[in-house]
Amino acid sequence: MAYKTEGTDRETMKIKNIFVTGASGKIGRSLLPELVSRGCRIRALEFEEPVECKGVEIMKGDVRDPNLAKKALQDMDAVIHLANCKENRELFMEANIKGTFYLLDEAKNCPHIQQFIQAGSDARAGVFFYPHPFPIDETYPHSAYPGYYAFSKVLEEVMCEQYMIQYKLPITILRFSWVHDEDDFLAHITLREPDFGIPIWKELAKTPEQKKYFEKDIDAIAKLIHPGGKPGIRHIVGIKDAVKSVLLALGNSSAIGHAFTITGPSPFSYGFAAEYISKKLNLPIVEFEYDGFHDFTHNIAKARSILGYDPEHDVAKIIDSAIEFRKSGKQRHPTKYIG
Repeated sequence: MAYKTEGTDRETMKIKNIFVTGASGKIGRSLLPELVSRGCRIRALEFEEPVECKGVEIMKGDVRDPNLAKKALQDMDAVIHLANCKENRELFMEANIKGTFYLLDEAKNCPHIQQFIQAGSDARAGVFFYPHPFPIDETYPHSAYPGYYAFSKVLEEVMCEQYMIQYKLPITILRFSWVHDEDDFLAHITLREPDFGIPIWKELAKTPEQKKYFEKDIDAIAKLIHPGGKPGIRHIVGIKDAVKSVLLALGNSSAIGHAFTITGPSPFSYGFAAEYISKKLNLPIVEFEYDGFHDFTHNIAKARSILGYDPEHDVAKIIDSAIEFRKSGKQRHPTKYIG
């Protein structure tokens, strides 16, 4: 497939046949229709949840199966590897590490594979768990925060780096920030369930005034503040920008051998987000002090320059989309993990 973005000069590869893991996940279910509309032939791996896209070849299976990759990569030009499990001590090594290894190890034997796109994460840089006095860019060393998911994202990247060095495997790594779709942002920042993301507001409720919201099931907007009252700052990415980055990387020969930070156009302040949503939904704001949160931002200059990545969805647009989703009455996809 030769995909060219307007205003971007780049050499493209002819990628038509693509194997996609994680096809029923957050990025996968939004990416597949875009690939189909561009005339790609998609082989989508279906594990537990059904793949919600017409016009794709469904392959039922599990990345933990050491025999899967040989069948999955037949006739394919590219791999988009999105599948992973989160904070599951019993599964993450089998699914995230061995699953990625099986695909990489088979891809090295397939001269027809022109590109292997690996879904990375800014979790590998520790984000708000550690101080970041400067914007995080691609040169920042692997520094996973505590937990199995972040640890696995580091190990996946190290494997990819070595397969690029040892076997010249044409790999592109996209390091996604926390991806927001549907009403994710409202699920995160409001006090009623479903809880989505960290911090978990109920755990930060210390005063009787804070606790009453949870005891009486009163909804409100959480405003994360540092000791001293300054609102927390973090960087996230909207689903449309995340999908855009995959489309820009796919078939782009300049992207081979690189990792890219993929996030929104700018970081957001919990102060702005709380005020914005409070006015939109007429809900009160409750401040939660958290001394374990460190502000962080990302530098996306490399993705802008090489991929032509120009994200459009700032926090206001993400919030507006979340409100619109709830008003539509659509059913939220189940959340299997906190964040």
